[in-house]
Amino acid sequence: MRTALLALAAALALTPVTPALAAQAAPPTAAQLKAAVAACTKQVSNGKYAHDAGGARTVPVCATRKAVHWRADLDIDCDGQRTAKCNASTDPYWQNATAFNQSDGRPLNAETLPFIVVPLASPTWNYRDSGITGGTVAVAVYKDKVVYGVVGDLGPKAIIGEASYGMARQLGINPHPSTGGVSGAVVDFVVFPGVKASPIEHNATAVRLGQQAATALVS
Repeated sequence: MRTALLALAAALALTPVTPALAAQAAPPTAAQLKAAVAACTKQVSNGKYAHDAGGARTVPVCATRKAVHWRADLDIDCDGQRTAKCNASTDPYWQNATAFNQSDGRPLNAETLPFIVVPLASPTWNYRDSGITGGTVAVAVYKDKVVYGVVGDLGPKAIIGEASYGMARQLGINPHPSTGGVSGAVVDFVVFPGVKASPIEHNATAVRLGQQAATALVS
Protein backbone atom coordinates (compact mmCIF):
# COMPACT_ATOMS: atom_id res chain seq x y z
CA MET A 1 0.00 0.00 0.00
CA ARG A 2 2.80 2.39 0.93
CA THR A 3 4.52 1.74 -2.39
CA ALA A 4 1.32 2.41 -4.31
CA LEU A 5 0.73 5.69 -2.49
CA LEU A 6 4.29 6.83 -3.15
CA ALA A 7 3.89 6.00 -6.83
CA LEU A 8 0.62 7.97 -7.00
CA ALA A 9 2.19 10.97 -5.28
CA ALA A 10 5.10 10.90 -7.67
CA ALA A 11 2.75 10.74 -10.66
CA LEU A 12 0.73 13.71 -9.42
CA ALA A 13 3.87 15.72 -8.80
CA LEU A 14 4.94 15.12 -12.38
CA THR A 15 1.56 16.08 -13.85
CA PRO A 16 2.15 19.19 -15.98
CA VAL A 17 0.13 22.36 -15.31
CA THR A 18 -1.46 22.89 -18.70
CA PRO A 19 -2.55 26.31 -19.97
CA ALA A 20 -6.16 25.18 -19.59
CA LEU A 21 -5.66 24.35 -15.91
CA ALA A 22 -3.85 27.61 -15.31
CA ALA A 23 -6.69 29.54 -16.96
CA GLN A 24 -9.22 27.84 -14.71
CA ALA A 25 -7.27 28.94 -11.63
CA ALA A 26 -6.91 32.57 -12.71
CA PRO A 27 -9.65 35.10 -11.88
CA PRO A 28 -11.69 36.46 -14.80
CA THR A 29 -10.06 39.06 -17.01
CA ALA A 30 -11.51 42.46 -17.81
CA ALA A 31 -12.50 41.22 -21.26
CA GLN A 32 -14.34 38.22 -19.81
CA LEU A 33 -16.25 40.33 -17.33
CA LYS A 34 -17.16 42.92 -19.95
CA ALA A 35 -18.47 40.18 -22.23
CA ALA A 36 -20.54 38.66 -19.42
CA VAL A 37 -22.42 41.92 -18.81
CA ALA A 38 -22.40 43.31 -22.34
CA ALA A 39 -26.13 42.74 -22.75
CA CYS A 40 -28.92 43.85 -20.45
CA THR A 41 -30.32 40.35 -20.01
CA LYS A 42 -33.02 41.62 -17.67
CA GLN A 43 -33.67 45.22 -16.68
CA VAL A 44 -34.41 45.46 -12.96
CA SER A 45 -34.81 49.23 -12.76
CA ASN A 46 -38.19 50.73 -13.64
CA GLY A 47 -36.47 53.44 -15.62
CA LYS A 48 -32.98 54.65 -16.39
CA TYR A 49 -30.39 56.88 -14.78
CA ALA A 50 -28.32 59.82 -15.95
CA HIS A 51 -24.54 60.05 -15.70
CA ASP A 52 -24.75 63.55 -14.24
CA ALA A 53 -27.39 65.83 -12.79
CA GLY A 54 -29.71 67.12 -15.50
CA GLY A 55 -28.36 64.70 -18.12
CA ALA A 56 -30.27 62.29 -20.32
CA ARG A 57 -31.41 59.13 -18.58
CA THR A 58 -29.69 56.41 -20.60
CA VAL A 59 -28.40 53.89 -18.04
CA PRO A 60 -30.53 50.91 -17.03
CA VAL A 61 -29.75 48.69 -14.05
CA CYS A 62 -29.64 45.13 -15.31
CA ALA A 63 -29.37 41.58 -14.00
CA THR A 64 -27.44 38.71 -15.53
CA ARG A 65 -27.42 35.39 -13.70
CA LYS A 66 -26.79 36.33 -10.06
CA ALA A 67 -25.16 39.69 -10.81
CA VAL A 68 -26.65 43.19 -10.98
CA HIS A 69 -24.80 45.59 -13.26
CA TRP A 70 -24.71 48.87 -15.15
CA ARG A 71 -22.33 50.70 -17.47
CA ALA A 72 -21.70 54.38 -16.79
CA ASP A 73 -19.14 57.08 -16.23
CA LEU A 74 -17.21 57.28 -12.98
CA ASP A 75 -17.42 60.23 -10.61
CA ILE A 76 -15.26 60.37 -7.50
CA ASP A 77 -16.67 59.82 -4.01
CA CYS A 78 -14.31 61.20 -1.36
CA ASP A 79 -16.78 61.27 1.55
CA GLY A 80 -16.08 59.62 4.88
CA GLN A 81 -12.96 59.83 6.99
CA ARG A 82 -10.91 62.99 6.64
CA THR A 83 -7.60 62.12 4.96
CA ALA A 84 -4.85 63.90 3.07
CA LYS A 85 -6.66 63.33 -0.23
CA CYS A 86 -10.27 63.49 0.94
CA ASN A 87 -11.23 66.58 2.92
CA ALA A 88 -13.07 69.89 2.62
CA SER A 89 -10.07 71.52 0.95
CA THR A 90 -9.74 68.97 -1.86
CA ASP A 91 -13.48 68.41 -2.28
CA PRO A 92 -15.92 71.31 -1.84
CA TYR A 93 -18.79 68.80 -1.50
CA TRP A 94 -16.97 66.58 1.02
CA GLN A 95 -19.02 65.10 3.84
CA ASN A 96 -17.58 63.40 6.91
CA ALA A 97 -19.93 60.44 6.63
CA THR A 98 -20.77 57.48 4.42
CA ALA A 99 -24.07 55.63 4.24
CA PHE A 100 -22.39 52.49 5.58
CA ASN A 101 -19.78 52.44 8.33
CA GLN A 102 -16.79 50.37 9.33
CA SER A 103 -17.08 47.68 11.99
CA ASP A 104 -15.83 50.24 14.58
CA GLY A 105 -18.65 52.65 13.71
CA ARG A 106 -16.45 55.13 11.85
CA PRO A 107 -17.26 56.15 8.26
CA LEU A 108 -15.38 54.46 5.44
CA ASN A 109 -12.01 55.69 4.22
CA ALA A 110 -12.62 56.61 0.59
CA GLU A 111 -8.95 57.30 -0.04
CA THR A 112 -7.84 53.74 0.65
CA LEU A 113 -10.93 51.51 0.40
CA PRO A 114 -12.25 50.54 -3.04
CA PHE A 115 -16.03 50.90 -2.99
CA ILE A 116 -18.83 51.84 -5.34
CA VAL A 117 -21.86 54.04 -4.82
CA VAL A 118 -25.46 53.05 -5.59
CA PRO A 119 -28.35 55.51 -5.96
CA LEU A 120 -30.67 56.14 -3.04
CA ALA A 121 -33.84 54.08 -3.17
CA SER A 122 -36.47 55.59 -5.46
CA PRO A 123 -39.33 54.54 -7.75
CA THR A 124 -36.69 54.03 -10.44
CA TRP A 125 -34.89 51.34 -8.43
CA ASN A 126 -34.53 50.25 -4.83
CA TYR A 127 -31.16 48.57 -4.35
CA ARG A 128 -32.58 46.62 -1.39
CA ASP A 129 -35.07 44.88 -3.69
CA SER A 130 -32.08 43.46 -5.56
CA GLY A 131 -30.55 42.05 -2.37
CA ILE A 132 -27.89 44.75 -2.15
CA THR A 133 -26.70 46.46 1.03
CA GLY A 134 -23.58 47.97 2.53
CA GLY A 135 -20.70 45.54 2.19
CA THR A 136 -22.17 43.69 -0.78
CA VAL A 137 -19.22 42.70 -2.94
CA ALA A 138 -18.80 44.52 -6.25
CA VAL A 139 -16.30 44.86 -9.06
CA ALA A 140 -15.53 47.74 -11.40
CA VAL A 141 -14.01 47.13 -14.83
CA TYR A 142 -12.31 49.83 -16.89
CA LYS A 143 -10.18 49.11 -19.96
CA ASP A 144 -7.98 46.20 -18.87
CA LYS A 145 -8.30 46.87 -15.11
CA VAL A 146 -10.46 44.87 -12.70
CA VAL A 147 -10.88 46.16 -9.14
CA TYR A 148 -12.91 44.40 -6.45
CA GLY A 149 -14.56 46.25 -3.60
CA VAL A 150 -17.88 46.70 -1.85
CA VAL A 151 -21.00 48.84 -1.93
CA GLY A 152 -19.96 51.60 0.45
CA ASP A 153 -22.11 54.67 -0.04
CA LEU A 154 -25.37 55.99 -1.46
CA GLY A 155 -25.69 58.76 -4.03
CA PRO A 156 -28.36 60.94 -5.65
CA LYS A 157 -31.59 59.28 -6.75
CA ALA A 158 -31.39 60.27 -10.42
CA ILE A 159 -27.76 59.56 -11.34
CA ILE A 160 -25.46 56.55 -11.35
CA GLY A 161 -21.75 55.91 -11.86
CA GLU A 162 -19.65 56.75 -8.81
CA ALA A 163 -16.85 55.10 -6.88
CA SER A 164 -14.36 55.92 -4.17
CA TYR A 165 -11.04 57.67 -4.59
CA GLY A 166 -9.35 54.35 -3.79
CA MET A 167 -11.22 52.41 -6.45
CA ALA A 168 -10.65 55.06 -9.13
CA ARG A 169 -6.93 55.14 -8.37
CA GLN A 170 -6.63 51.36 -8.74
CA LEU A 171 -8.55 51.52 -12.02
CA GLY A 172 -6.04 54.01 -13.38
CA ILE A 173 -8.58 56.86 -13.38
CA ASN A 174 -7.67 60.30 -12.05
CA PRO A 175 -9.04 60.07 -8.47
CA HIS A 176 -9.04 63.77 -7.58
CA PRO A 177 -12.51 64.56 -6.17
CA SER A 178 -12.77 67.88 -8.05
CA THR A 179 -10.95 67.25 -11.32
CA GLY A 180 -10.91 63.47 -11.60
CA GLY A 181 -13.23 60.76 -12.86
CA VAL A 182 -13.96 59.68 -16.42
CA SER A 183 -16.84 60.53 -18.77
CA GLY A 184 -18.91 58.29 -21.00
CA ALA A 185 -20.36 54.82 -20.54
CA VAL A 186 -16.92 53.27 -20.11
CA VAL A 187 -16.96 51.60 -16.69
CA ASP A 188 -18.82 48.39 -15.90
CA PHE A 189 -20.09 48.17 -12.33
CA VAL A 190 -21.04 44.64 -11.28
CA VAL A 191 -22.57 43.79 -7.90
CA PHE A 192 -23.03 40.32 -6.45
CA PRO A 193 -26.18 40.26 -4.25
CA GLY A 194 -25.90 37.92 -1.29
CA VAL A 195 -22.10 38.04 -1.33
CA LYS A 196 -20.93 40.26 1.51
CA ALA A 197 -17.53 41.24 2.88
CA SER A 198 -17.41 41.35 6.66
CA PRO A 199 -16.03 43.53 8.03
CA ILE A 200 -16.85 45.95 5.25
CA GLU A 201 -13.40 47.57 5.43
CA HIS A 202 -11.54 44.29 4.83
CA ASN A 203 -10.75 44.56 1.13
CA ALA A 204 -8.91 41.23 1.00
CA THR A 205 -12.19 39.49 1.82
CA ALA A 206 -13.99 41.44 -0.91
CA VAL A 207 -11.32 40.44 -3.42
CA ARG A 208 -11.49 36.75 -2.51
CA LEU A 209 -15.28 36.56 -2.54
CA GLY A 210 -15.52 38.78 -5.60
CA GLN A 211 -13.18 36.63 -7.65
CA GLN A 212 -15.23 33.57 -6.77
CA ALA A 213 -18.50 35.26 -7.74
CA ALA A 214 -16.98 36.68 -10.93
CA THR A 215 -15.69 33.25 -11.93
CA ALA A 216 -19.22 31.85 -11.54
CA LEU A 217 -20.60 34.72 -13.61
CA VAL A 218 -18.33 34.18 -16.61
CA SER A 219 -18.27 30.36 -16.51
